[in-house]
Amino acid sequence: MTMHTRTLGTTGPQVSALGLGCMGMSALYGEADRAESIATIHAALEAGVTLLDTGDFYGMGHNELLIGEALRTAPAARREQALVSVKFGGLRDPDGGWSGYDGRPAAVKNFAAYSLQRLGVDHIDVYRIARLDPAVPIEETVGAISELIEKGYVRHVGLSEVGADTIRRAAATAPVSDLQIEYSLISRGIEDEILPTTRELGIGVTAYGVLSRGLISGHFTGDRQLAANDFRAMSPRFQGENLQHNLNLVEALRKIAEQKGVSVAQIAIAWVLSRGAQHNDDIVPLVGARTRGRLAESLGALDVTLEAADLAAIEDAVPAGAAAGERYPAAQMAHVER
Repeated sequence: MTMHTRTLGTTGPQVSALGLGCMGMSALYGEADRAESIATIHAALEAGVTLLDTGDFYGMGHNELLIGEALRTAPAARREQALVSVKFGGLRDPDGGWSGYDGRPAAVKNFAAYSLQRLGVDHIDVYRIARLDPAVPIEETVGAISELIEKGYVRHVGLSEVGADTIRRAAATAPVSDLQIEYSLISRGIEDEILPTTRELGIGVTAYGVLSRGLISGHFTGDRQLAANDFRAMSPRFQGENLQHNLNLVEALRKIAEQKGVSVAQIAIAWVLSRGAQHNDDIVPLVGARTRGRLAESLGALDVTLEAADLAAIEDAVPAGAAAGERYPAAQMAHVER
């Protein structure tokens, strides 16, 4: 396994070829083992992963505290190589419900103050609002992040789940390092307008959901029982006929993976990597591994070479738009720009 580095856009930091998305260690996918989560972060850093992604609302601060502990207990050299990306703005209630997003400048600075404390760091490497606040112009939100950069509390401006127009407006306000957005074999909506826009403006992409929340990992089965606090229990793509349709796509992908002597997950991650390979490696996949075993499997994707024939076979097995069901329930899709 060779861990190359790449730049998040023309203004962002140098990061590893894969990043670690830590959300599942705290929220939305059922119970997680804290000791194993920290060990997985340590293993990622040891393997050369530099980008750790979180959100201040993941577990209502739990995820930032977890990463903070992992960084404190990592060897100094590994701790210093870590770059932390933080999403903010998600409003929660004590029951775990969602109340929208807050992008007001005063709120941006308030969220940052708490994140710095929980993470135990003196700066955040990439800071981004998780979803657009429809009541606050993106220029004001990005402007507040720029003020945090001027004071040394943040290094780079990021965006998350916004459309082409918002990307342009944000980039006209301040240099934007990258856009974090869902992108996978079965979530390809960014290819029409968003990806051409980021490439035109020199903005990198950190792709989350590259295994579609485990759906195309090759490990999910139709009879799996999901906990009530598992996001997938409400996700349209994991319901009834949608699930069976999507798992049929996985089986078609499995045949290609077996011919290559790799796992389904490795093929899916390697495909995302291939989408940036001809564009200055402008896409960094985030893998959501919660255990060292799953992390090792994901890292193996770096050794997978997809030839033209492989890519054609993958496209035939899982063509664009092939998935059944939206990627979020309707209420959450309302907050996603397309």
